Amino acid sequence: MMKINNNFFRRRWLDFRQGNGIYLIFLITFGEFIVIQYKLLIDKVTFINSFIGGNIIGFALIFFAIYIPLSIVIGYWHRKNQLKVDSEALFKENKIGATLWLFVIDLIDDKLTDREKQEMREMLLRITKAKITKVKGKSNTKDSTENTSVSKSH
Repeated sequence: MMKINNNFFRRRWLDFRQGNGIYLIFLITFGEFIVIQYKLLIDKVTFINSFIGGNIIGFALIFFAIYIPLSIVIGYWHRKNQLKVDSEALFKENKIGATLWLFVIDLIDDKLTDREKQEMREMLLRITKAKITKVKGKSNTKDSTENTSVSKSH
């Protein structure tokens, strides 16, 4: 009997959530928005209804012609102006990330003692509960001079 890795199901669950949450739900809510706006507004206002051809397809075409370029302009503005503010605010809230970057800088500058390296390893193990193994299969907590890596399972 073939043994199926538990990660297979976890990855499919991740794929499902990404496909559903990012793409399908977006398309469904976009379609619902068009139908609701047509039924509640356009269908009831005779002048606008005759202007768009009296059907939902005409409304959808005009809506897309206005909405898509407007979304692109707003998205461009957000990426150029607001995204750096968002990223900076999130970075200021990420104390663990800041600690890790300071550690990396000190490590590169060779300013860390073996004890500080060991303390960082222990903190990371406590925080992430990650499965850390040595490249050669030995534990990294016994000998802090050996290379370590986070094991990845595919």
